Amino acid sequence: MKNITRRQAIATFGAGFAAIAGLGLTACGGSSAATTAAASTAAASDESLTIFAAASMTESLTKATDAFTKDTGIQVSFNYDSSGTLKTQIQEGAECDVFISAGQKQMNQLDANAEKDHEDGLDFVESDTRFNILQNEVTLVVPEGNPKNVNSFGELAEHLKAGDIKLAMGNSDVPVGQYTQKILAYYNLDEDQLAADGVLTYGTNVKEVTTQVSEAAVDCGIIYRTDAVSANLTVVDSATKDMCGEVVYPAAVIKGTKHEDAAKQYLEFLKGSEASACFEEVGFKPLANA
Repeated sequence: MKNITRRQAIATFGAGFAAIAGLGLTACGGSSAATTAAASTAAASDESLTIFAAASMTESLTKATDAFTKDTGIQVSFNYDSSGTLKTQIQEGAECDVFISAGQKQMNQLDANAEKDHEDGLDFVESDTRFNILQNEVTLVVPEGNPKNVNSFGELAEHLKAGDIKLAMGNSDVPVGQYTQKILAYYNLDEDQLAADGVLTYGTNVKEVTTQVSEAAVDCGIIYRTDAVSANLTVVDSATKDMCGEVVYPAAVIKGTKHEDAAKQYLEFLKGSEASACFEEVGFKPLANA
């Protein structure tokens, strides 16, 4: 099958997509001497970038990007959502310069050079720009006071079997939901039966799951550590690699971008110490320079 490029998709599908978030507000940490010098000489740029990024990066990426804009004059806008939703928007022709996914699967689906998960005919990723930027953790969180006294994934499994608890999780097309499905399988739990029993609620992205826990609409939820930190939620347990695998975020430039040099410059910035400090603040582990 002939590969479908982003440029072809734009012509076919148009460029409609979800509302784009505003610019970053505050940069993390202090600037290096080189960065300070660059900021003092950088001329205002009429270039702008549109970044599609997993919802779990909302706080840290927005914050980090302020330094990039100050240094380069390049304006950056964000579209934060579930990686599955973002992948679909890119596939349908939405204007996007850089994609950062919360899972390898969604990036692989768009990458013609991916060794697995690739959807035949899709060719949207500049593979030579792709790299793993961050690692996260899948965690079990509870509302304030932990009313059901759930303290581990093992206890959660027993409560779910007993049907005396309500768990919030991501949809099946959302990476955090896919990680949760692996955890349920690890404990030999049947998701369909649990849903029929009324002990599961779903969110279209990790922020929706986080909100359900924060508002005590559920007894617990499975989200990333970074979202727990940002929402000041109590983490009672962390999933192991055996339970759900590693949570790694890939980043890449999208083919057909009108701002290729600026997009590559942005990815290089995200590998640096200023951006890494912002990611570490909320619990990410930067991988680019590991």
